[in-house]
Amino acid sequence: MSKDSYSDGTGDDLDRTRPEGLTGILDALSTAISTARAMPMSSSVLVNRAEMLDLVDQARDALPTQLGRADELLADADSARAAAQAEAEAVLVRARQRASELVDTEAVVVAARERAAEILRGAEVTAEGLRRDADDYCDRRLADFEIDLGKLLSQVQGGRARLADRLGGSGEG
Repeated sequence: MSKDSYSDGTGDDLDRTRPEGLTGILDALSTAISTARAMPMSSSVLVNRAEMLDLVDQARDALPTQLGRADELLADADSARAAAQAEAEAVLVRARQRASELVDTEAVVVAARERAAEILRGAEVTAEGLRRDADDYCDRRLADFEIDLGKLLSQVQGGRARLADRLGGSGEG
């Protein structure tokens, strides 16, 4: 992990570790803004432009990695779903083969049909459960990424609003 010198906006340089991952970068942005020196009689703060731009660049660099991970998770889920479907089909094939072998007598035929139907229902329930689990997993991961992106968007919008307020306020005073 490399070390970079960051400023807290007060002119005092702080030696902090470079944040890892999108969440770490967002935390670093939040910390830098919340610990920045306040402007007298204002809700505005002084932040180090280079530090903020560096953190935003890091967030931009991290997004493709995070999205790549999401794609990998979706591919893994699709693979798991395909494997479950193949397993379910194999179970169905075995059930049908077994049922045809038992056609020798009427009692055996009835029992075989009942067992085949039971196996079929079980395979369908198993396949549906695996599909649902894979979809739930993908949905949870995508929700996590959505939350991270929402936080980043909210912070950027807040920063832009504060900047707009400061720019609007500097023309009046």
